[in-house]
Amino acid sequence: MFSIEHEFDATIITLVDEGESDRAPTEDVIVSAFEDCVTLTQPDPRSGEPVRVTLTMGQLRDLATALNLPEGVYRRD
Repeated sequence: MFSIEHEFDATIITLVDEGESDRAPTEDVIVSAFEDCVTLTQPDPRSGEPVRVTLTMGQLRDLATALNLPEGVYRRD
């Protein structure tokens, strides 16, 4: 399940892990898309403190491309 919200300077997507019957769900992931970067935020399960990763738009394009490729090293032109 996920939700999408549009704010003044960002689009916020929240990914909710509803869990499977054999494992506990993980904390929600919040994806904030800005004009020049995307941040992923998720609480650390041990401390409860948010952990944030920032990707440039180029890194995000590389990630999207990599999800559909076999194992290897690539350079996007």
